[in-house]
Amino acid sequence: MENKDFYSKAHLIVAAIRILEHQNSTLPSIDDVCMTLSFSLEHGHFLCKKLQELDIINLVEGAYGNRLFVNNHLKIEEIPKGTKGSKLEEEIKKFQSTKKDYSEKIESIQTKQAEKKKSLFAELEKKLKKDLEKK
Repeated sequence: MENKDFYSKAHLIVAAIRILEHQNSTLPSIDDVCMTLSFSLEHGHFLCKKLQELDIINLVEGAYGNRLFVNNHLKIEEIPKGTKGSKLEEEIKKFQSTKKDYSEKIESIQTKQAEKKKSLFAELEKKLKKDLEKK
């Protein structure tokens, strides 16, 4: 059974925070919650940021990294039920496509620079050969 709405995912994240806090006797990190729920790190960070904006969870930055704790779990009930996470998925896909576009741009610039180097060395080699033939 796959829960695709934000309401259900909010309940899962809050439950995972509580379970991990109970098992480890310490506040869990976003990575721990994502690993427990089998979410991608991008998706987990996005969901936690949305839950933090809604004041459901808080993110504490400390010496041992960022830790999560439940602030007000009752605010989950204010989230409309049945709303699909299409916006979440769209945002993640948009981020991944933008990242892919940047890497493609970098690759194309690198290949152009390599071609320029080759042509420059070829021209220098021709000039050197002409200079050697003249002598």
